[in-house]
Amino acid sequence: MAQDRKVLDALDTAKTQWYHFTAVVIAGMGFFTDAYDLFSISLVTKLLGRIYYFNPASKSPGSLPPNVSAAVNGVAFCGTLAGQLFFGWLGDKMGRKKVYGMTLMLMVICCLASGLSFGSSAKGVMATLCFFRFWLGFGIGGDYPLSATIMSEYANKRTRGAFIAAVFAMQGFGNLTGGIVAIIVSAAFKSRFDAPAYRDDRAGSTVPQADYAWRIVLMFGAIPALLTYYWRMKMPETARYTALVAKNDKKAAADMARVLNVELVDKQEKAAAATAAAAEEEAARREQYGLFSREFARRHGHHLLGTTVCWFVLDIAYYSQNLFQKDIYTAVQWLPKADTMSALEEMFKISRAQTLVALCGTIPGYWFTVLFIDIVGRFAIQLGGFFLMTAFMLGLAVPYHHWTTPGNHVGFVVMYAFTFFFANFGPNSTTFIVPAEIFPARLRSTCHGISSAAGKMGAIVGSFGFLYAAQSTDPSKTDAGYPPGIGVRNSLFLLAGCNVVGFLFTFLVPESKGKSLEELSGENEMEAEPAAATNSYRQTVPDSGQSE
Repeated sequence: MAQDRKVLDALDTAKTQWYHFTAVVIAGMGFFTDAYDLFSISLVTKLLGRIYYFNPASKSPGSLPPNVSAAVNGVAFCGTLAGQLFFGWLGDKMGRKKVYGMTLMLMVICCLASGLSFGSSAKGVMATLCFFRFWLGFGIGGDYPLSATIMSEYANKRTRGAFIAAVFAMQGFGNLTGGIVAIIVSAAFKSRFDAPAYRDDRAGSTVPQADYAWRIVLMFGAIPALLTYYWRMKMPETARYTALVAKNDKKAAADMARVLNVELVDKQEKAAAATAAAAEEEAARREQYGLFSREFARRHGHHLLGTTVCWFVLDIAYYSQNLFQKDIYTAVQWLPKADTMSALEEMFKISRAQTLVALCGTIPGYWFTVLFIDIVGRFAIQLGGFFLMTAFMLGLAVPYHHWTTPGNHVGFVVMYAFTFFFANFGPNSTTFIVPAEIFPARLRSTCHGISSAAGKMGAIVGSFGFLYAAQSTDPSKTDAGYPPGIGVRNSLFLLAGCNVVGFLFTFLVPESKGKSLEELSGENEMEAEPAAATNSYRQTVPDSGQSE
């Protein structure tokens, strides 16, 4: 027990070293791939509709039918939800390292397979694409609890928030890279295979070679993940898991000394019988204190409720905004009407718009969190983020007619970018960080998986629901195959309401700035009780054989 405490104290007080930054890159490249794969689909869905659902009699370019569009956009989130629960649980049972490589290889294989989706009909291609994107999401889901837990258990308590935030911030670069790759691919194909606008030549506006463009964009996401596979396999198991869960203090100390250049001198002596008995009793209590126990409900039940609800409502708003940017930009006339462009030109302009918002709003928000989270604290950033997201969404929704009039779309895009900025310099980062800090080591990955799965449930609600809700209330103005919805304006009001719920449930989540993981999880208290009992025992039993 003394050695166990010594290992954890050394981790908490270790100086920031090169390996901390290496771990950020290794774990972060998984999140780079996650964001690339989850959001790149929104760059190519319009192209998929033109290629596979072209109707020569229609005045509008082909588009994915409602059920197909919902499946293509949302199926990866279904896989992610399942993966978060499964790999979160497995990470606590088998160890973080053993599971870490599985998730990455699954992502690489399914990323490549998504781009190779073939079929004899449009339905066949879409079904194959959805199949591989489900399993891609399953692998991505595992990365959430494992990366967060690994980084939290490696970091010292002074800069832990910044390092976990830096891992998550790689999502911003994945999002940006997806847009850049789509711009390059669409521009290259457009330059080589130029085509007229749809209204000038319906069939000729989509060249056959465009079928390769979306495949290249989707497959590119496998490259960064593949490059980091070797380094993931070289990472040792986290010392906290080895010491607290596997109960191997010597290996924990050796692993930590190898990567963090911290030497622990083993001065352990044979413990008294009372100390050994207390340690055994404490270990037994740890085993009994499970996820579904009353003790967990008493200590952490409200924390888990807070992390799950906040992540759920955040992702309804965040993923609705992210996946359907193109529809919102069209509604406010920032993007030209579809029939005035060729298929590749439309892909280029959608990619350019989303890249601009990612560059100006998404990425700065992530890195503001990295800079300020260990200064301001998690609670203030999450509370402020929800509040300002609500304010900016209401600023878009209340004067919505003003934003849709010609000449005002630039102001709309600026306001829209601010909602992304305060999502990322706010709850989108903190909902990822806090569950990796406040739960016990043996349940940390599982609880993070449950919290992030609640988030992906919100993403599913957002990706499926917003697709229908944002349709015009006028049946003559809806997209082909869609029933009338509540309109973009009312949808923004609904998303603002989600942010208000997140604001309120933030009060259930504790501040974790500057505290050790064991303080936050209550594991220090559990260790203190047997130690107190041992000290009491020593005071009541004469110490023969030793003099003052």
